[in-house]
Amino acid sequence: MIYITGDTHSDFKRFNTKSFPEQKTLNKTDYIIICGDFGGVWDNSEREHYWLDWLNAKPFTTLFVSGNHDNFNILSSIPVDIWNGGNVQFIRKSVIHLMRGQVYTIAGKRFFTMGGASSHDIVDGILDPNTPSFKQMRKQLDARNALYRINHVSWWQEELPSDEEYDTAINNLNASGWKVDYIISHCAPTGVANMLGKGIYKADRLTDFFHEVSKRCEFDYWFFGHYHDNISLLGKYHLLYEKIEPLRD
Repeated sequence: MIYITGDTHSDFKRFNTKSFPEQKTLNKTDYIIICGDFGGVWDNSEREHYWLDWLNAKPFTTLFVSGNHDNFNILSSIPVDIWNGGNVQFIRKSVIHLMRGQVYTIAGKRFFTMGGASSHDIVDGILDPNTPSFKQMRKQLDARNALYRINHVSWWQEELPSDEEYDTAINNLNASGWKVDYIISHCAPTGVANMLGKGIYKADRLTDFFHEVSKRCEFDYWFFGHYHDNISLLGKYHLLYEKIEPLRD
């Protein structure tokens, strides 16, 4: 079995046996895929290690793509391995980061994965903690409940893919003949995002890339998170948040 869910932001209580009783029949060859903003690689704290060990002890295997709220400094320090035909990073033995631009064969199905997204909660700026006025600026922003992030603390430019990751994606899609069963991402193609936000969400290089993929690639379903809702669009695009959905054949 393969299940898909949306952003967890380091809150994994949806995977307890009361909320997700289906796990009682699962084993390590069954999978939960999280569509970005996993949040389990964030601050290297004792709490974080507790929950990673908790996930690792679950009967299923946890897979995730990166979002925009993941610590890319820590992720970049983790060795890259090969798993099921693509590059991965083992956070724990059965907690696995599915990297950008990869194509995997999982349970006999082909998955194209491409994490990342532009943050929505930075309209009031990104602070540099090395700036002399940092503390004062932060205090002022906090006083008015501003939406801001801190560079290399709560925001990373790597939230969006690099040129190399786009090249990897194209090369792997070429190798797969631009045909996969499922696509897993954090944000949506531009057109789909426009349908969701009615102009609220700005297009960027990644959403435009996904728009081209959506036109060129043959696939059955596309699952994504980021927009904090549970909605199906156009029959094959599925936005997930708290919902845990079994994979559709």
